Amino acid sequence: MSLLHDAVARGLHVLDPEDAHGVTIAALSAGLGSRARQADPMLATKLAGLDLPNCVGLAPGFDKNAQVFGPMLASGFGFVECGTVTPLPQAGNPRPRLFRLTEDQAVINRMGFNNEGLEAFAARLVRRQGPGIVGANIGANKDAEDRIGDYVTGLTRLWGLASCFTINISSPNTPGLRALQTRAALEELLGRLAEARDRLPAQGRVPMFLKVAPDLEEGEVEAIVETVVAHGLAGVIVSNTTISRPPLRSSQAGEAGGLSGAPLTGLAQAMMGRFHAAAAGRLVLIGAGGIGSGADAYARIRAGASAVQLYSALVFGGPGLVVRIRRDLAARLRADGFRNVAEAVGAD
Repeated sequence: MSLLHDAVARGLHVLDPEDAHGVTIAALSAGLGSRARQADPMLATKLAGLDLPNCVGLAPGFDKNAQVFGPMLASGFGFVECGTVTPLPQAGNPRPRLFRLTEDQAVINRMGFNNEGLEAFAARLVRRQGPGIVGANIGANKDAEDRIGDYVTGLTRLWGLASCFTINISSPNTPGLRALQTRAALEELLGRLAEARDRLPAQGRVPMFLKVAPDLEEGEVEAIVETVVAHGLAGVIVSNTTISRPPLRSSQAGEAGGLSGAPLTGLAQAMMGRFHAAAAGRLVLIGAGGIGSGADAYARIRAGASAVQLYSALVFGGPGLVVRIRRDLAARLRADGFRNVAEAVGAD
């Protein structure tokens, strides 16, 4: 059955990438997704207090509006991050804004946080049934007068509904957003979020992560780590898409936006190593960016990630990819004598 689903996924490549994604969401919503067996128990892990059945998660961007987290958990992901969601609905940037670089196994997007807004997102999380870790990735509206206030609004509205929160300040497609990564701005952002968190009911308290860009300069990693630690966040997700352009073969390589997929692997891997060294065990790290195989996932874990996330690789690998990654990752851990994922974290 997974082979059939993968064949259908490849057939969607005849469509515009954004149209193909819409068809995929509709099919999953209609119950046409694949179902995977339980992962190898050695892939189970604890992430900032969250019990993951396996360490391979779905990155945000796939399920922007919290419509299909159930089917994606059923397909084999150990956790799903929905969003990015902003307080108010917004259309995002003009189309075309999503580009499939097949020759490079890569994607360029300049979506611009297109989503249905907090109320639609929250309503779907309220109806959530069954087990599973479902996180919320929150952002700011493009025209918000107080962008930091938008993050506080997102945290407050979704409090008690999400398994964890990700503060997304690293998308390159909302002008000026990445400036929130500078130390002064980050101090204000995380300070106001910490104040809001401490005013909210204790029973809704869940881990909060900061998602960062892979394009950080010397010294910025250390500053981010110290600020995150000081404000009591659980960890950092390393990393978002890149605005850099390594050599690419596709005719669409010059499109503006964030690059993800295979060409991001080396940059995100190196950035994980920098964060692991700077954090020195004080933060949980999640690896994202350019993960398309069990080898990629294993390398990121050995560099310091306690769990990994993927999205762009699904475009080319199909829905069966997550099961193949899980199987290969477990084999690699076993071959090197590890009993579980946690033992391999930071082994390099």
